[in-house]
Amino acid sequence: MTQTALADIPPLIADQQVTDPIRRFLTHILNRKEQGIRLVGLYCSYAPVELIRAMDAVPLSLCAVSHRTIPAAEAVLPANLCPLIKSSYGFILTDSCPFFALSDAVIGETTCDGKKKMFELISPLKPIHIMDLPQLPDESEALERWTITVRKLKDFLETTFQVSISDDRIEEEIRETNGKNDLMDRFFSYLGCCPSPVHWREIYDIIGLEHVTTGKEFQDLIEKSSAMLDERIAGGIFFGTSSSPRVLVSGCPVGGDACKVLQIIEEAGGVIVALEACSGMKNYAFRIAENSGDPLRAVAEATLKIPCSCMTPNQARLEMIDRLIDRFKPDVVIDIVLHACHSYNVESHKIMKHIQQRHGLPGLKIETDYSKGDVEQIRTRVEALFEGL
Repeated sequence: MTQTALADIPPLIADQQVTDPIRRFLTHILNRKEQGIRLVGLYCSYAPVELIRAMDAVPLSLCAVSHRTIPAAEAVLPANLCPLIKSSYGFILTDSCPFFALSDAVIGETTCDGKKKMFELISPLKPIHIMDLPQLPDESEALERWTITVRKLKDFLETTFQVSISDDRIEEEIRETNGKNDLMDRFFSYLGCCPSPVHWREIYDIIGLEHVTTGKEFQDLIEKSSAMLDERIAGGIFFGTSSSPRVLVSGCPVGGDACKVLQIIEEAGGVIVALEACSGMKNYAFRIAENSGDPLRAVAEATLKIPCSCMTPNQARLEMIDRLIDRFKPDVVIDIVLHACHSYNVESHKIMKHIQQRHGLPGLKIETDYSKGDVEQIRTRVEALFEGL
């Protein structure tokens, strides 16, 4: 068995001409734009991508995870606001997010107050539609309200792009989503190996391309990736060893500069085997009912199950973490909370208590932003956690 670094082995996504994942993603998007395909920018997983794809457009996650754009945003936004919101707005102010520039429209949602007000500031720049998310998911009327909201999104897309989105096309995209989620589940199964043949950066690479590829393209990608992972296992090539601490990362969306925490976990000897946040595995846990007779309602029902911390009560998130722990067998849970993200911060107490009492696992909450100022402090805490295992 060989412990290796990501740079020492052939990449799962083999594009030697464009090795940087952001550039590779942008190249893919530019090719789609040149083909005349429309792009719709998204900030959250609650926006149903099936409706966007049903009008032959591409859903596009917008830039939100760099410290570099925050100073520009703080000229307008409060300094003590969530870094994800400040970074998002800073990208737009500085015209440095190519994905926002390429988007023909933007979909927002009411998951937090800061984002809602930021959407008001950017509304003059693009056609923008805000989805009103019911945040008491167990109430009997929640699904009805959310279904109405999804129908309003369909109306917005049809009016903005002068298209008609048929139920048959939505059904096709429901099948495609379910197929992609099955493929992602196949890919995630490799993370259950001990030691793991998958690096955490490769998880994000695969997720990034899932959003912008067709079902056939994504199937080919997973087939090739699976074959390469099988070769790694046969060759004894893994990340970490069988005794390396296995880590489930939960909490706020993690990407870009916030990946400093994941890098520290790796440098401290840990191996990330599950990513609970909506930027990781959470969105692929559900299937949409096919041939229901009302595909919009089926889409609404599936997306409403996403257990974001904005929901209350949020028992579904605890159940999600239970399933991840049972499947991927982590030794520890590290909960990442972005500064001023109050819902995730408050909920972290419940998460830590739950994983300790139900699973007997140690946990660590890390509050951070996108700057580098707390790197050594985080490193000390993670190393102390691993030493105590």
